[in-house]
Amino acid sequence: MEDDLTHRIASHPKYIELKHKRTVLGWWLSLAGVIAYYGFILLVAFDKPFLARKLGSGVTTIGMPLGVAVIVFTILITWYYVRRANSEFDPLTEQIVKGVLK
Repeated sequence: MEDDLTHRIASHPKYIELKHKRTVLGWWLSLAGVIAYYGFILLVAFDKPFLARKLGSGVTTIGMPLGVAVIVFTILITWYYVRRANSEFDPLTEQIVKGVLK
């Protein structure tokens, strides 16, 4: 029984669509995150004078807001994924369950 259910789910067109959409989105968001993190790390490694430049007359350097921006960017892409999952992936999952269990 389990093998039959697994086969019905795996061959369902909506499941194939869901799997493709999640995979593509996951790769793009992962790539964006890797670029943001490694871009910042590469700046730290190879252009410390740029990051050490002061903003105005205070003690804040360019590196501080850039580091915060990397964290905020990560939060934003996580929020975007959750929003897409709730609005697009969850309805597809419900359609798959209804289609397979009827």
